[in-house]
Amino acid sequence: MRLTSAHKFAIGIVVLVVLVFTAGTLLHNARMGRETAAEETKAATPETGDQPQVQVSLTPEGIHPYSVRVRGRTEAARTVSVRSETAGIVAATPAMEGAFVKRGTVLCRLNVDAREASLAQARAAVRSRELTRQATEELAARGYRSPTQVLQDQANLDSARAALRQAEIALEQTNIRAPFDGVFDRRDAEVGSYLAPGQPCGTLIELNPLLVVADLPETEAGKFKVGAEAVATLVTGETLTGTVRYIARDADPQTRTYRVEISAANPRLIARSGLSADVRVSAGEGPAHLIQVSSLVLDSAGRQGVRYVDDGNVVRFAPLTLIEETAAGAWVAGLKGAVRIITVGQSYVAEGQKVVATPARGGGAS
Repeated sequence: MRLTSAHKFAIGIVVLVVLVFTAGTLLHNARMGRETAAEETKAATPETGDQPQVQVSLTPEGIHPYSVRVRGRTEAARTVSVRSETAGIVAATPAMEGAFVKRGTVLCRLNVDAREASLAQARAAVRSRELTRQATEELAARGYRSPTQVLQDQANLDSARAALRQAEIALEQTNIRAPFDGVFDRRDAEVGSYLAPGQPCGTLIELNPLLVVADLPETEAGKFKVGAEAVATLVTGETLTGTVRYIARDADPQTRTYRVEISAANPRLIARSGLSADVRVSAGEGPAHLIQVSSLVLDSAGRQGVRYVDDGNVVRFAPLTLIEETAAGAWVAGLKGAVRIITVGQSYVAEGQKVVATPARGGGAS
């Protein structure tokens, strides 16, 4: 049978209808498969809604030494104005300004004037009294002198010896000496100056040990104890170690602060008096947490702390006190027990918000 144009057209229509029907069936099956897969995924995944995701690190509680940081300054342990005990003209100034001197070093020397002659006269008087007493004792032994005469000569000898001692002291007082080891910081008298009793030769300061003093606020004074170890970092870069030797019991009425003194060894006299210092004083040991510095945030009140998640994955905020910052992180106080601290995303969540917590990369637990 020969196909006509009408037959060909009818066959084409049938083929087209079959193709359209087949394509619709395939598209419907594919859509149904996608919907089924989505429903299965939804059933297998817990509902999170709009909860943000954060990374947390499980931080255990440890024990760490506490310390209190204050600003301080160095001071000489002793500052003495060395004064003359007698009157005279300054004849010499052997000690140089700024030089370290040992105890007993002559700082200023006065003219001896007639003091040497007085000393020689006193020595001669003692020798004469000794001879007189000796002769009297010999005569008394023979019965030519009374016991009273012997006692009188002994008294005269004692008086002569006292006068000799006075002459020796008067001569020695012309040498104005250093009362302790220290630095002759300033000379107040020059050669030719007249010094009356009580007038200064110069100023002597003790720099070893060196004092580091600070003014403690009322909230910190109770944390310090006499004998506590302390480290002072000076503005020049030097570091001094010492112990607390004094804590004031009475506050300054103007500043309401308490003075604390730290005695620190300064054997090479590198540190000077009057330098600013950053002082860290040990205050015992206590619970602390080692955290990443990047985890620290500020709350709405401006307090520094960390955000963490509780057992219900709710964000909480804990204000912290910085104890010490090290290369491994910051030791802080204010947390209790093991805490899941938010290390990623802490700046984008708020206290009381529920989140999805996952372990931080490189460690931690959720």
